[in-house]
Amino acid sequence: MFLLDRSPSVREETSPEAMSREPTPGESVDGGTSRTIHPVVNGRTCDAHGNILPQDAPPTPLPPRSAQDWSPYSGRVAFELADLLYRVEQMPASNIKLLLEYWAADLVKHGESPPFSSAADMYDVIDHTALADVKWESFSLSYSGDRPDSDVPAWMNDSYSVFHRDALSIVHNMLGNPDFKDNMDYAPYRETTHDRQRRLEHFMSGDWAWRQANMISQDPAAANSSFIPVILGSDKTTVSVATGQNEYYPLYCSIGNVHNGIRRAHRNAVAVIGFLAIPKTNRRHANDPAFRKFRRQLFHTSLGRILQPLRQWMKRPEIVRCADGHFRKLIYGIGPYIADYPEQALLACIVQGWCARCMARKDELEGGISLGRTREHTERLVSDFELGQLWNDYGLVGDIVPFTNDFPRADIHQLLAPDILHQVIKGTFKDHLVTWVEQYLKAEHGEVKSMEILTEIDRR
Repeated sequence: MFLLDRSPSVREETSPEAMSREPTPGESVDGGTSRTIHPVVNGRTCDAHGNILPQDAPPTPLPPRSAQDWSPYSGRVAFELADLLYRVEQMPASNIKLLLEYWAADLVKHGESPPFSSAADMYDVIDHTALADVKWESFSLSYSGDRPDSDVPAWMNDSYSVFHRDALSIVHNMLGNPDFKDNMDYAPYRETTHDRQRRLEHFMSGDWAWRQANMISQDPAAANSSFIPVILGSDKTTVSVATGQNEYYPLYCSIGNVHNGIRRAHRNAVAVIGFLAIPKTNRRHANDPAFRKFRRQLFHTSLGRILQPLRQWMKRPEIVRCADGHFRKLIYGIGPYIADYPEQALLACIVQGWCARCMARKDELEGGISLGRTREHTERLVSDFELGQLWNDYGLVGDIVPFTNDFPRADIHQLLAPDILHQVIKGTFKDHLVTWVEQYLKAEHGEVKSMEILTEIDRR
């Protein structure tokens, strides 16, 4: 059942030196504000070998490319043909197959062949085109735990496919997009106004990014690097079509370096990075503890597999050319995960009804101070208590390992961010405030009069 080693986690603390270091003042920016860049994780530019360049050094020029270099295409004819069939005509694969077969039959007498051997060959070359969308891949997972001697549930024998794109390539595309060159921050910073008021605007100006940089800076190899927080989000959705209801489980990805306006403007700063599997069973087995455990672990195992390409560059820097043409040493990290409450409970491995960030019970929220949840504290609880006590007394699903435990500096309790649509707009306004107003009107004016008032509100 996707058993993962629950080895003791390494406690990562910020050194007193890193916390007390006063960053050197940065440049003055508009509106009378001043900016200080993190003193170690400062986004300095470098060459392709990682050697730090002077502050005013121009970008490293792109290597020259021959006018006859059409790679990965065999030549100009192959490129023009692919563009015509795939982009201009959007020809079905079956027709492309016939066209290439006729072409090959005519050329065989000359001992030659067409630019592509098949439609699949053409699609493969298109997928390897520089600046193209990252191609889709898939892997399959299945249940590997104990099975009953008879009447084995179908879900135990099924294979679950997860479709995804390479996470590192997706992030590279965002970092190298020249459209973002004037709207990207490569290092955490603190911005203050002329009257010493803190100004929070873009993601990298926040405290979380600065704290992550403090942790990264404990490694001498991280000097003059850039921090790239990978923001994630997922939400199961149902799409209505003429043939019925289709469920999809998309996983989204962005980076915290691009400015807020770019991310909200649908300018390729947010990408679908995967489609997660949705295991199903009949009503008889829907509440089976084994099925519920499998469903949770399938979710976390899938996330870990999809994000695995980023892991090796979370402790040591990767040298990448960025949107402004400069090379930088990049260190990645799992950033905030945006999700509604049911998804937060699944991510944090907590019991529904408990808080994913603290230990407070829902009926003890007023007047008390509650202990915040942390990865280290959860690990200690799991090692000291049995599953039933973890569930009842601490709201923990103790036999599931969060995917963040496989990545450095990642604490799922610190990373959870609210889903603005479901938890603020829909949750607070519609489900709470509007419902309360409707109940108040009925209690104050009666059923008939309250409907008249609500109709007038809707009209306005």
